[in-house]
Amino acid sequence: MTKLLGTIVSFLLLAPVFGQQTKLSISKKDSNQKFIDSIRNLPPLEVRSVRVSENSPFAKSNVNVKQIAQLNLGQDLPFLLQNTPSIVVNADAGNGVGYTAMRIRGTDATRINVTINGIPYNDAESMGTFLVNIPDVASSASSIQIQRGVGTSTNGASAFGATINIATNDYHPSKYLSLQNSFGSFNTLKNNLQFGTGLINNRFTIDGRVSSIKSDGYMDRATSNLNSFFMSSTYWGDRSSLRLNVFSGKEKTYQAWYGVPEEMLLTNRTYNPAGTEKSDSPYDNQTDNYTQTHYQLFYNQTMSSTLKWNTAVFLTKGHGYYEEYKAGVNLNDYGINLNIGSQIDLIRRRWLDNNFYGQIASITYEKNKDIITAGGGWNIYDGIHFGNLPYGIPSLNGYSTINKVYYNNNATKKDINGYFKWEHQLLNQLTSFIDIQYRRVQHAMYGFDSNPSLLVDRKFDFMNPKVGLSSKIKNTTYYTSIAVAHKEPNRDDFEAGINQQPKQEVLYDWESGFKSKYEKFNWGVNIYYMHYKDQLVLTGKINDVGAYTRTNVPKSYRAGIEMEESWQISKNLDSYGSVTFSKNKIEHFTEFFDDYDNGDQASITHNNTDITLSPNLTGTHNLVYKLNARTNFTWTSKYVSKQYLDNTQNESRTLKAYFLNDLNVSYKLLDKKKWQALFQFYAINFMDVKYEPNGYTYSYIYGGTTTTSNNFFPMAGRNYFASIKIELK
Repeated sequence: MTKLLGTIVSFLLLAPVFGQQTKLSISKKDSNQKFIDSIRNLPPLEVRSVRVSENSPFAKSNVNVKQIAQLNLGQDLPFLLQNTPSIVVNADAGNGVGYTAMRIRGTDATRINVTINGIPYNDAESMGTFLVNIPDVASSASSIQIQRGVGTSTNGASAFGATINIATNDYHPSKYLSLQNSFGSFNTLKNNLQFGTGLINNRFTIDGRVSSIKSDGYMDRATSNLNSFFMSSTYWGDRSSLRLNVFSGKEKTYQAWYGVPEEMLLTNRTYNPAGTEKSDSPYDNQTDNYTQTHYQLFYNQTMSSTLKWNTAVFLTKGHGYYEEYKAGVNLNDYGINLNIGSQIDLIRRRWLDNNFYGQIASITYEKNKDIITAGGGWNIYDGIHFGNLPYGIPSLNGYSTINKVYYNNNATKKDINGYFKWEHQLLNQLTSFIDIQYRRVQHAMYGFDSNPSLLVDRKFDFMNPKVGLSSKIKNTTYYTSIAVAHKEPNRDDFEAGINQQPKQEVLYDWESGFKSKYEKFNWGVNIYYMHYKDQLVLTGKINDVGAYTRTNVPKSYRAGIEMEESWQISKNLDSYGSVTFSKNKIEHFTEFFDDYDNGDQASITHNNTDITLSPNLTGTHNLVYKLNARTNFTWTSKYVSKQYLDNTQNESRTLKAYFLNDLNVSYKLLDKKKWQALFQFYAINFMDVKYEPNGYTYSYIYGGTTTTSNNFFPMAGRNYFASIKIELK
């Protein structure tokens, strides 16, 4: 199988040879300029190969530029997508700026595959998606597709709940200049400049963006200082294109990772414990600092009327640290033996220095009743984890200048994959879809912070098939699909110790539904059943090195029904929204919690309990009123039902349900052929609801009593954004 995969990938990577033999040379000028422009305006192949079409048998949502711009006043990408089905969002700082996250159908970011122009974005080790590292990427996005469930084969880690594909490689034949300035509550300020040269000599375009976002945050000291740029330069041939993207983000955020203890919510809901180990006042540089730079080079070619090919090479460089004040530490834990007492205060930094690089490629054949795509790629992650004491340590003779490196752990991860997709029209109204992916993953980890002698070398081979049917009858498209996905554990799971190594996870996903489209009313229903084998969940169990670890549970599932509607009620009034009803269950697992009285762990067995942070009901609705050609009002409502903080379904460990309402007003100050000016006002949570969309819990026995500690991440009450955007065309 490995040799076969290597043959397929080699063919894809070497396909330019075939392109050179075609008569469609990029140096030959096509007399039909409209035909050339139509090719250039098509979605690039690196995007089409990982997305699904309108009639594909998967649950999906497409978000266009206009929808992105409506909410893009300063908050991060998850908050711009929160009105699509089954999404719940949260933010550490409480106002949607800085560290933000989303869950789709209850699954967290480590199970959501994210690509940018088809190139994997998830962190290769933790599987997380840290969009704070590329602030304001939404301003460079031309479209975003969300596939819920397993979806179609893509690049990077397997989707275990959803896939998000961000596309930036758009064709801009006309020059433009755009300036946006936004100001919001908590001293939030966003400045954004975008520009494009348009088509130069019918061959070149250059597009760019620079952005700055600053905020004090809703939580105490939860400041954000985010800067980014995006540059794209493209050569456009008659039947081909060569594009270079370089984009980068730099973030500095004060840590707000620890949540607010339940007993403080009513009296001090903005309390931030970060930095409070310093006795006199919170440490002022308890910050996270990271720079991430992306280099992407794409080549697309239309080889004939039926055959298209592309490849891309990429490099992502990340470098940064978080700094924290630690009180009462034992120097022996840092490999230091000085005769200055057993415990002291010090400041430490924990670093990441990594490179992630690779290549993707795909080739598509499209003729008559068939669309066939073969694709794949390879990538390598090379990461260094180390910690140092940047300001030295106290010594008998005053303050030492020692810059002690107290741990240094390297890791590599290699990933190679290939996929084959075939969409075939069986009958006039019936289409079949077959998708088979093979993926090989190899982890090599040379020690961990808490266990430097643990060496891990694990290989995984995954086969991920997907099949489906879709049928269009009059105005309605019906579809059904079955998909299988496998997923490797993340870095923290491997730290469990040599005797507690985790197994791979498996997901069987069934999706079935329909979408009906009429002149003024569209609606659709999707039913899903996602059955997990050996899903990794937190159970409270302590591993070999004393850390809480995720454990494979034999059986769990998510089942639900998603309903969507859009309705043009009148010429000036539109309605659109969605609602999801679901059950999210673990059939059987054992909860562990610390027993300090006996010095070990106690346990309780649970059956048929709700999965952590998985609401049974989510819904969103938008009512858009067009007062006139210049003025729009959008009233958005969102409901999220009760969620459990762990997998025990204990009523004392919950997040309360909440119902939010936002109001967005846009007014065109100027609407000329060459000039446009838009004013937007966004009132968020205008009913001033106090709510917490995220949290965690832990329990322990001490003095013969079981104590549960709940911690929450509150969101801001009523807050505002105002923005002026000026465009020159």
